[in-house]
Amino acid sequence: MRWRLDLTRLRLRAVWLLILPFYIFASPATILILWGAGVSSAGLALRAWAAGSIQKDRELAMTGPYAHIRNPLFLGSFILGVGVTIAGGQWVFGVVFLAFFLVVYRATVLREVAELEARFGESYRIYAAHVPSVLPRFMAHLGERSESRGDGFSRARYMRNREWEAALGAVAAFGALALKMEFWP
Repeated sequence: MRWRLDLTRLRLRAVWLLILPFYIFASPATILILWGAGVSSAGLALRAWAAGSIQKDRELAMTGPYAHIRNPLFLGSFILGVGVTIAGGQWVFGVVFLAFFLVVYRATVLREVAELEARFGESYRIYAAHVPSVLPRFMAHLGERSESRGDGFSRARYMRNREWEAALGAVAAFGALALKMEFWP
């Protein structure tokens, strides 16, 4: 548990260290903000679907987006970040974002794999053998779902998992870029 808290703190602090230079050196333009917002919306939609489909720390999620990819929240975060990076208008941000994401989220995924394997054992190993970690499979995995009720998306779960914070953060990010474009060209 301590490793989990330390990694989460590190991830959040590192993001804040990157935000200031991002906004100082960003060169947003209307078309970039529109493209970036479109890309980020796809990431937010995936994150929302995943957050509304998972019973965190209660069951092994294998339905909804989890039938296509083991880490839909991370993929959604990546897509969201790509959209914000596009809106920032500097290619170097894309390189920094990719490096940050690979380092931080790789460690997070490895930690989660160990936790899920310890908690769900053979069920997780079978699931992991059929569902990719990074790139989603087109057809949903329809393997044994005894660990997952599969009762679909729930707004209450979305709210309980505090996914609205990601949407609020995206609105703030694009709002700040729009303000910079308007008042600090």
